[in-house]
Amino acid sequence: MKVEEIMQRNVKACTQDDSLNIAARIMWDNDCGCVPVIATDGNGKVVGMISDRDICMAAYTQGKSLNEISVTVAMARSVLSCKPSDDLALAEAMMREARIHRIPVIDENGGVLGIVSLTDIARHALNLGEGKVALGTQAEIARTLAAIREPRGRELEVLSKAA
Repeated sequence: MKVEEIMQRNVKACTQDDSLNIAARIMWDNDCGCVPVIATDGNGKVVGMISDRDICMAAYTQGKSLNEISVTVAMARSVLSCKPSDDLALAEAMMREARIHRIPVIDENGGVLGIVSLTDIARHALNLGEGKVALGTQAEIARTLAAIREPRGRELEVLSKAA
């Protein structure tokens, strides 16, 4: 199965020069926990990702209002991404390895086309029914979730127990 078959489309994004208040508003209005950050030079290229947790921690550690803090300060600059034609199992493996919940789906120029999340993958697996999971087994999804949620330094312990 390909990423494009289950990815969320019509994804909203913010720019690196926006305030955290704008990023939080986008998340609130669109009921999502993260948004891609695009370059302000007009090329639409994804340059980062920002999550609701990133926003909270930046506000807490800086002691400023969300209007006073730029998205650039809090965003993750190292962004894993996938293409719509990538295999869904590859996207899941990337999430497991990087311990992230979501990956932006980008075009050949680095522009955002959508997002695929671990939740999307799990919902797809449930829709297929028992014994018909295209990604292997439901245990794979459980292993990915366990790896993502495990405190740093214990990844190998979780993965070895799940194997």
